Amino acid sequence: QVQLVESGGGLVQPGGSLRLSCVVSGLNADKFAIGWFRQGPGKERAGLGCISSADDSTYYNTSVLGRFTVSRGADKNTVYLEMNNLKPEDAAIYSCAGGDFKEWSEFCSVAPVNYEYWGQGTQVTVSS
Repeated sequence: QVQLVESGGGLVQPGGSLRLSCVVSGLNADKFAIGWFRQGPGKERAGLGCISSADDSTYYNTSVLGRFTVSRGADKNTVYLEMNNLKPEDAAIYSCAGGDFKEWSEFCSVAPVNYEYWGQGTQVTVSS
């Protein structure tokens, strides 16, 4: 059974930092890239960053480049999203997802359509 479970969300003040975790089970870490996404109230789901399965290459949406970092834990089954200098507009439900990029395993994408398996999400609130 495939499961992706996010944690680490919560309330943070503007300018603060959070690290979200995505624990993956039932997926082969050598085959599936992991992406991070968010959806704010009344907004469409937006891709933030991702990490490839082949070599842990990362790719980011330009809107968060330099503030958000995606990394993988030593056990390969935990993927992190480090968020710095958070702004009120970053408030959203944050989700991770797994996608098989097949022969392009050294790549990943922030387009939601490329991901088959999704977690339930964790809420991030940015407010003073």
